[in-house]
Amino acid sequence: MKVIYDRETDTLTVIFTDTPVAESDEDKPGVILDYDKSGNLVSLEILDASRRVSVPSKIEYQVAPVAG
Repeated sequence: MKVIYDRETDTLTVIFTDTPVAESDEDKPGVILDYDKSGNLVSLEILDASRRVSVPSKIEYQVAPVAG
């Protein structure tokens, strides 16, 4: 997984896989979902990120513990 924040375009992109994008859909205004040819989510793009995300240049990553 890769997360990219572009300050020039104020765009936050989360790439889940390097699979080629076959289709894009604007789920809500300014939120674009990219899908591969099988309909699996490839990436998520947030336009005007500084208005939608509190600190788009800060990333916090956690892995939930395995139950058991």
